[in-house]
Amino acid sequence: MKFLDRLEEWLIASLMALATILVFLAVVHRYASGLPIPWVQDELIKINTSWTQELCIYMFVWMAKFGAAYGVRVGIHVGVDVLINKLNTPWRNKFIIFGLLAGALFTGIVGTLGARFVWGIAHTDSVSADLEIPMWIVYLAVPLGSYLMSFRFLQVTWTFLKYGELPKHDHAHVQGIDDAADIEHVGGKA
Repeated sequence: MKFLDRLEEWLIASLMALATILVFLAVVHRYASGLPIPWVQDELIKINTSWTQELCIYMFVWMAKFGAAYGVRVGIHVGVDVLINKLNTPWRNKFIIFGLLAGALFTGIVGTLGARFVWGIAHTDSVSADLEIPMWIVYLAVPLGSYLMSFRFLQVTWTFLKYGELPKHDHAHVQGIDDAADIEHVGGKA
């Protein structure tokens, strides 16, 4: 399971970093192309960066689908539980389990519908406008991300049934910061 967790985190971080770099380079290119330096302007105008916007949109779609699954796993996915938290423990637990299983069912259905759509579009010549990649690759984010999210809902449900705990995200904690401080303190440097 740790491999899947790390793969999920790596994918989200890599897509985010690459999209940020691409947007930055496209903006610099656009700005520099407008500078009144004849040779530089002529060379920069020859470089086509119109594809960066399309690629960034697709990367953000993939980030959103896998980010939602990550959110379920670590407890930061949006949930409305004000009334449920006011219930006594047995009823609260029943509603939590119902909500988690409903989330798993819904995302499983979305994944299945997405897979059917991808299967159908994979047998066409549909390609993206600028990148000209097969559109089934772009839409593959829907079934993969939805099935992962469904799995994460089932994983959280199992953990809740076994230990009675839901994942809780501490907004004040930054992963890696406390670990580094503890290592320095143990090593006698702090």
